[in-house]
Amino acid sequence: MLIIGVDTGGTFTDFIYKDGDRWGVHKRLSTPHDPSEAVINGIKHIAGDRRVQVVHGSTVATNAILERKGVRTALISNEGFEDIIQIGRQNRSELYNLSFCKKPHIVPPELRFGISGRIDHEGNEIEPFSDEKAQIILNKIKESGVESVALCLLFSYLNPEHENRMRALLDEINVPVSVSHEILAEFREFERTSTTVINAYVSPKMSRYLTKLQQTLGDDPLRIMQSNGGSISAETAMSESVRTILSGPAGGAVGAHAIGKNAGYDRLITFDMGGTSSDVALINGELPLTLESSIEDYPVKVPMIDIHTVGAGGGSIARLDVGGSLTVGPESAGADPGPICYGKGNEITVTDANLYLGRLIPEHFLGGEMALETGKLNQAMEEMAEKAGLTPVELAEGILDIANTNMERAIRVISVERGFDPREFTMFSFGGAGGMHCAFLARLLSIPKLFIPVNPGILSAVGMVMADVIKDYSLTVMRNQHNTTGQDLEELFAPLEEQGRADLAGEGFAPEDIVVERFLDMRYQGQSFEIIVPFCGDWIEEFSKLHQQNYGYRNDNKTVEIVNIRLRTKGMPVKPEVPEAKESVAEMSPEAVLGTTETVFDSRRLKTRILDRDKLKPGNRVEGPAIIIEYSSTLVIPPFAKGEVDSYGNLIFDIEQDRTV
Repeated sequence: MLIIGVDTGGTFTDFIYKDGDRWGVHKRLSTPHDPSEAVINGIKHIAGDRRVQVVHGSTVATNAILERKGVRTALISNEGFEDIIQIGRQNRSELYNLSFCKKPHIVPPELRFGISGRIDHEGNEIEPFSDEKAQIILNKIKESGVESVALCLLFSYLNPEHENRMRALLDEINVPVSVSHEILAEFREFERTSTTVINAYVSPKMSRYLTKLQQTLGDDPLRIMQSNGGSISAETAMSESVRTILSGPAGGAVGAHAIGKNAGYDRLITFDMGGTSSDVALINGELPLTLESSIEDYPVKVPMIDIHTVGAGGGSIARLDVGGSLTVGPESAGADPGPICYGKGNEITVTDANLYLGRLIPEHFLGGEMALETGKLNQAMEEMAEKAGLTPVELAEGILDIANTNMERAIRVISVERGFDPREFTMFSFGGAGGMHCAFLARLLSIPKLFIPVNPGILSAVGMVMADVIKDYSLTVMRNQHNTTGQDLEELFAPLEEQGRADLAGEGFAPEDIVVERFLDMRYQGQSFEIIVPFCGDWIEEFSKLHQQNYGYRNDNKTVEIVNIRLRTKGMPVKPEVPEAKESVAEMSPEAVLGTTETVFDSRRLKTRILDRDKLKPGNRVEGPAIIIEYSSTLVIPPFAKGEVDSYGNLIFDIEQDRTV
């Protein structure tokens, strides 16, 4: 059986597959009108009629929210709480915009319904559930023609009886229902409602998409990447699609962490540049998780790898604004029509600028499978340069400088702005366009080392194959250090652990292949936000240490509260091994040099070697200027970078710092 990892991007859909002892890669243009088309055709191209096991990172849920193309969704809450999703926290994202107005919510007012019945903060019923009034709401929902329902009642995580009774009634109308105590069993009503609504809004679309894939695959297993860095079954992804919103970028972070750690690098700033956007993350020994994510200003309170995204990719469009200034992105040409050099596009993109400066080799793009056109591009560059009052070379360099500045700003958000010094990390670059920009970014940020793995253009797909099967569970408990012992917490964790082990056993894992991790969300009494603390023998001391690390102080006289307990269960599948070469060769083989070209660096045309990465051997030294060609990416090595191939085939470069800054 072939193992295939699939990552759907804005421009390309990437595949990595294991066929016996051989690993292969494949890329094809994405099909935005129907993402499954590229996935299905790619799997057929790789496997033919053979059986496959697929792990897939999907953008279906993400795009449904960004484009507001989810299904017609209703919200059922308690009477008087119908507008909680519109009111939110009353935060103003644009403080100085006097005419600021919130966007209409994805659930319009006419589809928000309130039912009678109340549970209090201790889980007691203080107002009975009314079947008669609930039936009235049910009839209204029938008439509204909704395709999905989000059900979120007060304190249902303590006592779900009312939610279960309402769900039983909704079964009559045969629409998918997202129930808050199953999606997010935690307090903070707005965030729990928002997360449940997002799940209801995208799950039917994801269900249709995955059903189509499953029909093609038949009995072959299909798993979906989650935002938390683990995979889940397609069936779970259909009902809990909110957990897949960042599945593609999460796969990249997992792959970077695994490959970097294997090579001896565990402090990484990951840089994933694709066709539409760039994703960055900071890995300080472990994958960073966050519970404070949002998409399109909608809070999504499920565990996600902490990834920051900026609209700067190879397909980002360059334009002159009304004042004549050059702008780049965030709008992207995507896969269709794509950059001008792809043959159908009409607007200059970052990829076009790289080609114009000689940083892409037309005859070697995508392993020679896709020809790049230059005639139409040259004309477009000259026309825009004339309007901007620049030479075409100045225009192309300006496009890349602006794109690099946008991505530098994103990296500063996850490093400098959080108290980390980029000079203490290694930049780990991947993505189809990452290799053309990473060395310049590393220099801008004074990052001394650059790490480029084998097949960087499909690393997100690699991460999906390497990911564990992960399930997260949580429960609000609201305890404090004076009324809670370690034994009390053990008893609270017990039912979650039982459920987690049972769920993974249902996924086919033996008990010895299941790992359980326990955490506490803790804070000082009076605080509004929590720190995630590993549950250990002295959990109060562990919290105090983390609080001091994060905020610079600890207060041993203040009562510590445990707000939520959090459980993570991991199924540990067999993972591919990264082979290590036993020999090192300093001298590069003549076969590795494909020729020379002229490339523009700092407005100067320099003679640049073209190298075939497949012919580079461990120990080979590479000095810039050079362009390294491989199937999934093109790597631009400027004059200020030099390094070598390590024993795993990774390229490790030292970046000479700019002494003029």
